[in-house]
Amino acid sequence: MLKILRNGLLVVLAALPLLAQAAPSAHDVVQQTTDQLIGDLKANKAAYKETPQDFYDALNRILGPVVDSEGISRSIMTVKYSRKASPEQLQRFEDNFKRSLMQFYGNALLEYDNQDIRVLPAKAEGADRASVGMEVSDSKGTVYPVSYTMVQIDGQWMLRNVIINGINIGKLFRDQFADSMQRNGNDLDKTIDGWADVVAKAKDSATGQQANGQ
Repeated sequence: MLKILRNGLLVVLAALPLLAQAAPSAHDVVQQTTDQLIGDLKANKAAYKETPQDFYDALNRILGPVVDSEGISRSIMTVKYSRKASPEQLQRFEDNFKRSLMQFYGNALLEYDNQDIRVLPAKAEGADRASVGMEVSDSKGTVYPVSYTMVQIDGQWMLRNVIINGINIGKLFRDQFADSMQRNGNDLDKTIDGWADVVAKAKDSATGQQANGQ
């Protein structure tokens, strides 16, 4: 009996280091991803400005694994349209969305000029949902707030939405998708195939809102 208890205790002690290696928190995911992105950008910015596609590819490699592209794309499409879409259409839109997101986010990041970035503590919004704030300060001391909505999927925290300086990117994309569907006569294939143009308009819309102080 003592031998069994001793062996059992040894197994528990051996497992403790593994138990201590908890999965990254929502804050950790944002902090680590941000550090990796900025580090890569600082090292390769000149080359990326010459060939932006290389930067989009790097973004996809670094950011892609922590973005819930399936959840975001379905949210943008909304139940109204996603329930009528085929699996092939859903996958094609997710692929197009992820590609355009990297370009949308990448073009903004290429303007980065050694601003101070501070990731704030996460705020729980439920068992599997949290928001992580970020403050980006420019050379004049102006602070631009960013808020990431994070969701926990299969034990991993992933990005579901982002609000940049008061502009809800998820809502902006949803509005643009609905508008595109109306203009295309509810032709889902046409809207999916033209999503890059939709994102370009969304960027213009976001720029306009910021210029107007919204």
